[in-house]
Amino acid sequence: MSEEKSPEALKDLGNNAVKEQKFEEAILYYSYAVKLDPGNYTLYSNRSFAFLKVQQYYFALEDANETIKLNPTWPKGYFRKAEVEYATGHYMEACDSYKKALNLRPGDINIIEALNRTAKEMLKEQKADETVPWLGAGIGIIVGAIIVIADCVFTYKPTHPMLMAFVTIVIAMVGYGLARLYRYWVKCQKNGLLDPPIDLFKENKTDNAEKEVKHTTRYTKSQARQRYKKGKL
Repeated sequence: MSEEKSPEALKDLGNNAVKEQKFEEAILYYSYAVKLDPGNYTLYSNRSFAFLKVQQYYFALEDANETIKLNPTWPKGYFRKAEVEYATGHYMEACDSYKKALNLRPGDINIIEALNRTAKEMLKEQKADETVPWLGAGIGIIVGAIIVIADCVFTYKPTHPMLMAFVTIVIAMVGYGLARLYRYWVKCQKNGLLDPPIDLFKENKTDNAEKEVKHTTRYTKSQARQRYKKGKL
């Protein structure tokens, strides 16, 4: 990329890369354009879309938020934010963002369709939270019933019915608990999609910072003599 290119020219190159589904290349063009024109909210919006396509959800959401910050009256900023939230399963937040976009652009068919789609997914999630634990309990009851039948059929002296009923209830409770844990795990997985990536260079930065502090530290003559005696210099 030539340094003479303007932010608009870089934006056009990024847009063309998106059309060709070269999203990583588009991100490079948009990022370079942002350095030249950091106040251009459309660049953040376009880069948010490209990040979303390569499943870099944290950066996609960051750019969407920056778009809204730079121009809070532009509906596409909220639409970009909603798209990221929808892709990561945060349907309630996505609904709120779509509604904000729709308030700024009433009657937009794309926003309305996206909002309806998200509302349906949100209802599915709520229904799953309510039904999956009881499904786990039902499976536990079935397993308990199989154990009772097997105990009656294959043992010479069947276990007392009250004890077997207690075992069935315990298994049903375990099934209910495991199902609830599963739903919790699903939500944690979705939340993790928006976590910032691990900074692999953080430790190196810390070490370099400590070295700089040591090099810039100045001692008095007496302190220097003491450190010399201790072998620290």
